[in-house]
This record gives sequence, C-alpha cells and structure tokens, in this order.
Amino acid sequence: MITTENKYCNSLTEYSRYKTREVYIGEVPLGGNNPIRIQSMTITNTMDTRATVEQTIRMVDAGCEYVRITAPSINEAKNLENIKNELRKRGYTVPLIADIHFTPNAAEVAARIVEKVRVNPGNYADKKKFESIDYSDESYEIELERIRNKFTPLVKICKEYRTAMRIGANHGSLSDRIMSRYGDTPFGMVESALEFVRICEELNYHEIVLSMKSSNPQVMVQAYRLLIQKMEEEGMNYPLHIGVTEAGGGEDGRIKSAVGIGTLLEDGIGDTIRVSLTEDPEFEVPVAISLANRYKNRNDHDSIKPLDEIPIDPLSYKRRTSVAVSGIGGSNFPTVIADFSLRKVKSYKDLKDIGYIYDEITDKWNMEDAAADIIFLGKNTLTFDSPSSLKIIYDYDFWLELNEKKESFPLLTKEQYLNEKELSSKLNFLLIDLNSLTEDLIKKLKSDGNIVLVAETKNKHGMAEQRRLFFELIHKDIANPVIVKKEYENISKDQFRIYSSTDFGALLIDGFGDGVWVGNNHFSDNNTTNNNYVKSFGNTTESIQKIINRTLFGILQAARVRISKTEYIACPSCGRTLFDLQETTEMIRKRTEHLKGLKIAVMGCIVNGPGEMADADYGYVGSGVDKITLYKEKEIVKRNIPASEAVDKLIELIKADGNWLERKKI
Repeated sequence: MITTENKYCNSLTEYSRYKTREVYIGEVPLGGNNPIRIQSMTITNTMDTRATVEQTIRMVDAGCEYVRITAPSINEAKNLENIKNELRKRGYTVPLIADIHFTPNAAEVAARIVEKVRVNPGNYADKKKFESIDYSDESYEIELERIRNKFTPLVKICKEYRTAMRIGANHGSLSDRIMSRYGDTPFGMVESALEFVRICEELNYHEIVLSMKSSNPQVMVQAYRLLIQKMEEEGMNYPLHIGVTEAGGGEDGRIKSAVGIGTLLEDGIGDTIRVSLTEDPEFEVPVAISLANRYKNRNDHDSIKPLDEIPIDPLSYKRRTSVAVSGIGGSNFPTVIADFSLRKVKSYKDLKDIGYIYDEITDKWNMEDAAADIIFLGKNTLTFDSPSSLKIIYDYDFWLELNEKKESFPLLTKEQYLNEKELSSKLNFLLIDLNSLTEDLIKKLKSDGNIVLVAETKNKHGMAEQRRLFFELIHKDIANPVIVKKEYENISKDQFRIYSSTDFGALLIDGFGDGVWVGNNHFSDNNTTNNNYVKSFGNTTESIQKIINRTLFGILQAARVRISKTEYIACPSCGRTLFDLQETTEMIRKRTEHLKGLKIAVMGCIVNGPGEMADADYGYVGSGVDKITLYKEKEIVKRNIPASEAVDKLIELIKADGNWLERKKI
C-alpha cells in the first residue's frame, strides 16, 4: 500500500514533480526546480580526441545538456582534459561526465578534470564471479569498511574540486556481495547505491545523483520507487537520473525506453533522462526530449479524485484479478483491438496491416504472431468472410440492426447499457471513464458476467485518471476485464510511439489492463524535436493501422505481459565496446527475429554483460578486440571466438539447445 507516510511520489492523481535537492553539474544545475535535463554518452574511443569532440558537438546540437564519456583506464581519464580543452576552444561549455567501472584510480584522475563522475557500486570496489557468500552481520560490516577505504579518496577529491558524482546501480552488475546479502532484486539495487551514499554523507559530501537502471522496465520502475521510499526514510532527496539500460535500437528500443522512463515521469519522478539505444547518441537525444517535453504543461490537467492509499503493492508486479469473458481477462494475455471505424475495409488485403494474410489458393487465413485479436468496425461492415479467430465489434445501435449477430458484439455507452434493449449472450463491451462509476452502474455490472469494460479518458493526465479508475474498480469489487483505450490528436508517428508506450506501459507495469485499444488517429508531420536527428521506421506508405498494431504489440512485449517476438537486450555502445555493436546487433536480429519469446543479449563489453545474461537466454559479449564470448543465461559456453565466426556459433548454440525454429512462410 502507498499511504501518506510511505510514498514514492507527491501524488498519484495530481501531476507534480517530485522535489529533489539541487546539484550543480558544472554551470548546469540538476534537480530542485530545474527542468528535466537531457543527456547521452559518446560511443567513440576516448583516446581519439577529435572523434569524441565532434560527436559531443553533434550531441549538443541535438539538444544534449550533459555528455558522458567512458574512462576505462587512467590514460582515457587523462585524455578527458584534452577533450574538454578542445570543446571549450570551439565554444562548447557542455558539462562532461566521466563513466567509471572497475578502476578507482581512473575515477580519481577524472574527478579533477570533468564536472561529474559516474561510479557503479557493483564494480567500483567489488568483482563479479556469481559466487554466493554467506555473510554474518560482522563479516558484512568488515566488507563495508573495505569499501569505505577504497571509495573515500574519490569522495574527498570530488569534494575538493566541487565535482558532482552519480552513483548508478545497474541490475546487470550487482556485486556478489549485494546478491548474496539482498538477492537479485530492486531492494539489492537500492542498497547497493545507498551504501555508497552513506559513506558520502559521513564525509559531508552531498553533490550526488542516483540511478537505478535495468533492461527490464518492471524492475527499473520498482527500483526507483523503492529508492525514493528509502531516501524519504533516511532524510535524503538526491536528484534522479532515469533510464532503461540496454533497451536496444529502432522502434523496440524507443518503446521499451518510453515504457520505463515514461512510467516514472507520469508520477513526476526524474530529474535527468538518458535513453540508451544501440544507435549513435545524437539519435537518443530527440527521444529523451520528446519524453520530457510532454510534462512541461501537465500541471493544468482536469482534477482527479484524490486518494490516500492504493490497493496494490507498487514495488512488485501482480496483475489485477479479473474474470475471463470470452477469452478476455482472467489469465489470458492482454487483447489487442484494431480500430477500423473511420476507414472501410475494402478487401481482405486491408487485414494484412493487423496480421492476417489470406491465401486465395488454399482459401485459408494465416496469422502472424502479432495479429490483432479484435476489430472494431463501428458502423462499417466487411465484404468478405473474416478469419474465424477475429472477433468483431460494432456500435450498439448498428449491431442491433444486424441480421446475423452470432460472431459480432456490441459496444455500448453507459446510457445504452442502463437502458439496453438486447445484449449478446456471450460478450459485450461497455465504454466507461472514472466519472461513470455511479451506484446504478456498479449494481448492474455486478449482476452481469459477460461485460468487458473499455476505459477511456479525455484528461491531459490520462494515465493517472485511468489508473484511478482501476483503483476504484478494486475498491468496489468489480472484476470485469478492462480494455484500456486512448486516442491521440495532432502528433507525429515518433511522438505516438513514445506517448502510447508511456500511457499503456505505465498501467501494464502496475498490472492494469486486459487489453489495449488506440482509437482513430491521424498522424501529423510535425515534430517538436530536431528533425536532423529523428529516425523514421518502416515504409513511409505504411497505414495507420499497421503502425498502431505494431506499436501496441511492442508495448505489451516491453511491459513483459505478452510476448510476440524475439527480445534483444542490447547496450548502446561506448568507448569500451570491442566490436561494431550496431552492425552486429542488426546482423543477429535479421537471423533470429522469428524466434518468438527468445531473449538475446548483445553486449559490447563485460561491464553489464555477464549480469544481464541472467535475464537473457543467450548472450553475445565482447571479451577482447574482435573476440566474442557466448553465454547461455549467465554461464559461459564458448570463450574468445573470432568475431567473424561468432554469429554462426550463436545460431549453432541455439539449435543445439532445441530452441531454433525455421521461419514461418506466410
């Protein structure tokens, strides 16, 4: 339960930024009343001053306010001074952040040069061997003293040079010490960071930023929520850097990032954003800007009935309990609805956009893995026999006039439902919003076992209003399945992917939603971000229905509630990367994207690689120049394979395990 004494945000119903302390990163302050800051990370070799400077300039021109650069050794840390001097010479004063893993001595050098250092508590003073260690309280305190001795010199340098520090816990690189003590959990992530924060506070150093990153949006959201609760308990209020790590690239990477980051932003959580895509960093920046810009005027939303506590545990996933109605709700995976109410389906070819392919020779329908479950026609009709598995919804008045109602179902307003003349004996859909739940409606719903609710909202703070509706349904003991419906106006395709991922993903992560439905949308060509750095996806002539359908299945996959394709956990590359990550990831994707449900991690180096293997079925990790190590889950299977052979060896490994399928011909 969230109560006024135990909270992770200011309000669940009224948009408000969670207030953190102000920390200066150079001359660009973070937290407090400052706007949400945008940052990214270079992927060049840090020893290549010119390349790093030029990429940094592209990032700044795209809208980046902080730039992070890896410093895996003292040499790279020293070269940060050359990079900084050249940037200043060219008129760029962007604050620089040194990214440190494993090498305290490099951090101590970098802290004297740049405006901020990032340390990972999982590998700054510990090594990861996947060992389980049985600590007593006394032996664990000895370990903390060891960490204190190793970490204190850096804190003192940062304090002397007024250098800020991000203490960034990653789910994929928790130390054996933390894993043994607290488990592979959000609680372990939080404690991993707070152990270091407490040392800073003992030394009266407070220029700290915190992050809790994971490639799993559910874990990431839970960890940030828990971090805020723990900070509140200990009297802390450090600013938060938020992001989904190893999100991958393309549409999937953007959707996954928006699901995790957007869920937090909806509740006012987050002071700076980094979107981690397997692409050049200048293409990450517009995505982060689009996410942040949506909340600039969120405060003036329509009021939502407040509440003091909620009937769920926000720190763990549990799907809302509902009854199953004709395959919707209950234990069924969330349903996808395709809306054709404003566009007539002229032929069977139009259904290809939502995953149904008709074979005229065999007179059979073939379904893709990402095929919509239901089609809403409104007042339109089909001129051909639809696939037998595809349910059809009509407007209630139109449905009443149909001669054949057997395989079709009505969509009713509240007034139509309360005064209905006739209902389907199998399945009916009822449009509601938060204000619809009057006593007469509640009473009738409790006596009907074949009603699926369709929750819609016109509120600018729509996710919070729809979430509030779910809370009310639980309080009123209404167990009907709920389809979440949203409509979007005057936004670009890029914005649609990000906004819908936030709106639906935030509810799905909390266990809400038995289906998803995007109403009619007409995409505009306008975009609020720098078009030079905005990537478009798919064919420019793709229909709206195809874009929406693909996005909805991507959101369900990112929230881990319905798997329809291969999932790639791919890091965004950096100066530590030991092979061409973008090219290799795309090569692996082309050969494995048909393996539905398989999780494949593609990691440039060992910083998070071995840890993230635990969340993937197979891992492809850089272990040296043009050398790859293959993992099965977190176990090494083959070491130091030449990069030219590694993709073939990965395929062989998948086949040997019996997880390979030939591509389905459609």
